[in-house]
Amino acid sequence: MTRMPPRVPVTAYVALGANLGDAAAAVRQALQALGTLPATQCTRCSSLYRTAPVDAGGPDFINAVAEVSTGLSAPELLRALQALEQDAGRERPYRHAPRTLDLDLLLYGDGRIDSPALTLPHPRMGQRAFVMVPLAEIAPHWRAAARDPALAGQRIERL
Repeated sequence: MTRMPPRVPVTAYVALGANLGDAAAAVRQALQALGTLPATQCTRCSSLYRTAPVDAGGPDFINAVAEVSTGLSAPELLRALQALEQDAGRERPYRHAPRTLDLDLLLYGDGRIDSPALTLPHPRMGQRAFVMVPLAEIAPHWRAAARDPALAGQRIERL
């Protein structure tokens, strides 16, 4: 039997958020869980941030961004993130519903994907301070994008 060599690890970025229950605990637990995914380790994580919902209802969100090194493909990583959401009790009763945990794959190396299941880079990441500010904290090359004037009106508070 021929054994496939392991994949070269790819650096990916994941946005985390929650606004139901103990949102801060849910995000912290998800940050730890990222490191338990197969062939994946969490290499950096931002501070936690409190933000007002954007295009969503409910209480304020707790958000963060994590950098991971992964041997999973982008679709495999997305499925693993969705499994973590399910484990945290995520329900999707309607678009932009409040949530116990939301995990979005933002970037996967230099990869570009446009499929019904996954678009990379994440198509709305540059429009959201709750993504760009924590991303810039752990990936300095994103700092200029995080200062985009279009983000200035979005309330974000580092915890």
